[in-house]
Amino acid sequence: MLKAGMSKRDITPPLGIGLTGYPHYPRPNTGAHDPLWAACMYVSDGNCEAALVTLDILYYSKKHVAEIRRRVEEECGIPGRNIMISCSHTHSAPLCYTPFTMDDLEGGDSGQPREYVQFTIKAITEAIEEAKANAFPAKFGADVAMCGAESGVGGNRRIPGGPHDPLVSVMAVKDMDDKIRGVYVNYSLHPTFIHEWSTLCTADYPYYTRLEIEENEGNPVVCFAQGASGNQSSRYYRNGESYDEAERVGRAIGKAARLALSKMDWKSELSIDVVSEDIPFEIRDFGTIEELEEKCARDTAVYEELYAKYGNSTNRDEYYLWQNANLKHLGSENQLAFVKFISKGGKVPAFEEEAPAEIQIIRIGDACIVGAQGEIFIEYALYIKAMAGFKTVVFNELANGILAGYLYTPESLVTGGYETDTSMMAASFGKSMVDKALELIEKVK
Repeated sequence: MLKAGMSKRDITPPLGIGLTGYPHYPRPNTGAHDPLWAACMYVSDGNCEAALVTLDILYYSKKHVAEIRRRVEEECGIPGRNIMISCSHTHSAPLCYTPFTMDDLEGGDSGQPREYVQFTIKAITEAIEEAKANAFPAKFGADVAMCGAESGVGGNRRIPGGPHDPLVSVMAVKDMDDKIRGVYVNYSLHPTFIHEWSTLCTADYPYYTRLEIEENEGNPVVCFAQGASGNQSSRYYRNGESYDEAERVGRAIGKAARLALSKMDWKSELSIDVVSEDIPFEIRDFGTIEELEEKCARDTAVYEELYAKYGNSTNRDEYYLWQNANLKHLGSENQLAFVKFISKGGKVPAFEEEAPAEIQIIRIGDACIVGAQGEIFIEYALYIKAMAGFKTVVFNELANGILAGYLYTPESLVTGGYETDTSMMAASFGKSMVDKALELIEKVK
């Protein structure tokens, strides 16, 4: 008989703590538009137990995950490597990792609000322990529904109409009275409807996804995990940057999640399995300082020229011209800073704190959850989903830590851009991650 438990904790920060997500825009928070949540789904088949946690946070460092796992294992017995901690990737939450951008490398200060980070560690630990303590005989279901670029929701932000994943992946638990007690939603779309102009904490569109489910499905605990969204956003599909647009998209995803709920085949007798392994980081070679200085100068000049022409334009096509050039110039700056920093003997926090990369697989019946560190291009998740051989495959990026930049495809290096230019990861690492994930998936079958 399956047992499950749900819990959540409010992790909204106090006034004044800075929000992260947009380089070069300091944003001490002036309040909260909506609460930030840590939510947990606990499951046990009597032999194996697992806890899936989601956070309304941009990134959550591997070292913080390790501390939570240690505490939970000591205090309530869940094996640490059976805990998966994933992020919604909201860009309007505090810093909970050591950054590796140009400013941070040169400044030498992680900038993390230490008291807030400790508060989140305590809150997440308590949420996991409470979910286990309050576990009930349960039924489990998993299914998917469609909601993507064809619905005006989101898609590929590098190539309009390019590869994207329109699937809303949903897992849920009911009690034996058929009341839905918990819903776990996964979707691949950057939460960037609320931009650098805002100083309010917010989960962005996932807030409205939760509302849609809570208001219509008996107020269950809702977890939201980010899919592989390294090259996925609303950039070419949204009607502006606003809470109204975040609500339109968030509720559309929530309605798709409710459709998935309506189709589920609920089971109370199923097995659970968990495996995880680490793989080493593979780091790229950017070239010489001189080469990068020339590249940085070119990219900066292009950006400044386009901004001078279109910086105040309300035309979206003209906005994309200067904004994409801005992202490319930021990437060049980061490359140059990284090479200079390393040449002086500096240690990159992402290498020290986040390596090696963990690949984690949790199987619950015929649902397979894949957890991988970092922001990941959608092509990798699509391939894993296609090859896994499970009815429902949930791919969580930013699970149990981060990488030293985006996990891009070798093909994307041809066009370059912010994602490839800011990443310290080698193009070969994507294949290593995929190979290990598929190897581990075979083990849980």
